[in-house]
Amino acid sequence: MQERLNGYKVAPDAYKAIMGLETYITRDSGLAPALIHLIKLRASQINGCAYCVDMHVKEARHHGLSEQWINLLSVWRESPVYTPLERAVLEWTEAVTRVADTGAPDAAYEPLKAFFTEAEIAKLTIAIGTINIWNRVAVSFRSQHPLDASTKAA
Repeated sequence: MQERLNGYKVAPDAYKAIMGLETYITRDSGLAPALIHLIKLRASQINGCAYCVDMHVKEARHHGLSEQWINLLSVWRESPVYTPLERAVLEWTEAVTRVADTGAPDAAYEPLKAFFTEAEIAKLTIAIGTINIWNRVAVSFRSQHPLDASTKAA
């Protein structure tokens, strides 16, 4: 697959605007870093964004999240690794990422109330929206993730 275009080069102001959201979520929102990793990685898996999955797996490892926690994320419903709080965030992440199909149902929203304030739920939802923007840009432009030195073509 070949990259279609480098959006940053051709529309740097647009990327700067998205980076404003990204900076807010990662530095200023007050959301726990593990939850941000959870959101970014799961949404990127759903959206089939190899560029973002690669990046967010590496970031999660760098921040000390376990290999088991990372590796089982795509099958989180079948694994006891995730806490009830994480499960609520994962359910909401999936509902918001697939909003055209789900309509963001009450069944996905209500469990959040046990763990988060309304302001935190708003911030979680904005975090989900932000990674979905990045996923759509990267997938649409066929952004290529770097190959690790240990990667060998089959």
